[in-house]
Amino acid sequence: MKHYDNPQCVEVEEFTDDLRKIKYIKRLFNQYAMDGALKERLLLNHIIVFYNVFPVRAATRILFYKIEEKFWPMLKTFLVYLHFMPEDKIESINGKEILVSDLLMDQGIIDSLREFDKNAIT
Repeated sequence: MKHYDNPQCVEVEEFTDDLRKIKYIKRLFNQYAMDGALKERLLLNHIIVFYNVFPVRAATRILFYKIEEKFWPMLKTFLVYLHFMPEDKIESINGKEILVSDLLMDQGIIDSLREFDKNAIT
C-alpha cells in the first residue's frame, strides 16, 4: 500500500478495486491455460491500469508475488511486450530472487501479440 499512487483515490474501496485487477489477470491467464482463449486486449488493459497506480518495480513484485508460478511465463511475456519487465531480476518473492533469464516466455502469447501489433498498424 505504501507504493500506491492514485491521486483520485479517496476511499479504501478504490484501492481494493485496483488490487482486484490481479484477480482478473489471474482469471484470464487461467482461461488461456485451460482452453487457449487469449483475451490479449483485456489483459493488456488490466496490466496497464495496474501499472498506472503503482511504480513499475513495485507493481512487478506485487504481480509475481500474487500470481502463481505456473503463470509467470504468461506474465513475463506481457511485461516484456509492455517494457515493464526488469532486465536482470525481481527481488524477494517468497524469500527468493527471480532471475528474469530463468523465466520462459509463452510462444502462443508472443504470436498473438505480434498479430495484435500487425492489426493495430493496418
